[in-house]
Parts: sequence; C-alpha cells; structure tokens
Amino acid sequence: MNITVKDLLDAGVHFGHQVRRFNPKSKKFVYANLQGVSVIDLEKTYNCLEKAYAFIEETVAAGKDVLFVGTKKQARDMVREAAVASNMPFASDRWLGGTLTNFVTIRRSIEKYKNYLRMESDGSLDKMHNKESSAIRREMTRMKRNFEGIIDLEQMPAALFVVDTRTEAIAVAEANRLKIPVVALVDTNSDPSLTQYPIPGNDDSIKSIRVIVETIMDAAQAGQARRVQVDPIQSRTVSPVVSAPATEEQVPVSDRSSSADESVPETFSTDPEEK
Repeated sequence: MNITVKDLLDAGVHFGHQVRRFNPKSKKFVYANLQGVSVIDLEKTYNCLEKAYAFIEETVAAGKDVLFVGTKKQARDMVREAAVASNMPFASDRWLGGTLTNFVTIRRSIEKYKNYLRMESDGSLDKMHNKESSAIRREMTRMKRNFEGIIDLEQMPAALFVVDTRTEAIAVAEANRLKIPVVALVDTNSDPSLTQYPIPGNDDSIKSIRVIVETIMDAAQAGQARRVQVDPIQSRTVSPVVSAPATEEQVPVSDRSSSADESVPETFSTDPEEK
C-alpha cells in the first residue's frame, strides 16, 4: 500500500462515534475514549486495511468482480469514481433490494433497460407515439438510477466493498446470506462481525472515506494490472504432434503449460469532527 499510519491520522480515520452510540462488538478496535468520543486504534486499522488490500487485489487478479457499495451522501461520488477508475461495478445512488438474492430477476430488468437504450440510440423511441415514448423515458430515468453501476454485471460479484455497514445493512445481509465476502469501512457504532474484512475507521468524514476508498481502488487496479498480463509461455501455440509410423511404438505425448510466479505484492487531534 502507498499509505502510512500517519496518513490515516491526518485524514481523521481515528475519530469514532460518541461513546453513547458505541457498539460493544467494536471494542477490540478502540484505543481509548477521549472527551466523550471513541478513538480508534490506527495500528489495527492499518493491519486490517492491509488484509483487505491483499484480498481485493487477489480477487480482481483472479478475473472476478468486486461490487463497490456506498449510497450515503458523503461516499456516493467517491465510490462511483473509484469503481469507474478500476472498472468495477458499483451501487452509489441506492441499493436495490434483491440485487444479490434475486439476481436472475434483476438481470432480466437490466436486459429490458438495455433494450430501451438501443431503442433510444437507433431512433425507435422517436417514431413512437408521444405518450408511449414519454412513459418509456420516465422508466429509463428510474432504471438508470437503479442499474447504472451494475448494467455490465453478468454474474454474481465475488466480493463487496461497503462504506458504512449500517447504511448498507440490506446489502451486507444479502452478501452474508449468499456467503459473499464483505470488505467494509466500519465505525464504532457498527458491528464488525458482519463483515469478513472489517476496516475500523471514521465512516462519516469525507477525508476519512476518501483515503480508504482510494486505497481499495488501488488494490483493484493492481489486480486489474495482473489480470491483463499475458504469460508468453501460456499464449504460445503448441504445434500438433505428428504420429509415428505404425511399425514404431507409439508414445503418448502430454501437453505441458507453465505460468510465471505471481507475488502479492500517540498523539490524537483535540478537535474531532462532530459525529
């Protein structure tokens, strides 16, 4: 990773919620309670972020997709930008219930949306009656809000990256039901046990969200870079084996392929942001 514990400190990742909103299950990630605010142990945050980074990179390098989820106002734009930059699917405007647990039906609706887009591009909508075309355009506006980030998602994602598990409780519940690993930025008012790769940190501050989202984006991009690398040995065309004359003993020939080895690659601010 290209960040340090100091970068996390400067971004205010260590500011948790007020003590009265504290979730007991997040206790293991809390360093202390100062001025009525839970302070997160950034050493533990950094270690968790490293594990999440390695997992995301390996998942993407294996040719699988990670679904970025962040619909709260502070995270919406950053999640969309990070997902687009790393060529990953995303849900930033709203989480459509059943996106995972009712994936087949969602795909049918997406195909309907794609058909509308084709009709718009080839001018078919303009040839329809005004009332009918207006109804379709209104439906397309709604569909765009729901399907914009998952329109190219042909199969179930291999993992989810979530900002704020409380806001995205339905998405996390669907992933857990289907045993899809969840990487999440988890604040002190949330339950980290609902995620397989919790990243304890401030999920309300824009600076804090940005540093975490950009790190996960870097992991996805690193995985993409490894995904597109082509091993010259694997891409080599093997010439057909010419069989020996019938009078000679036939020896079975087995093709061999090899692949290159891949390597996976105490002072707090006294002015905490109001939670």
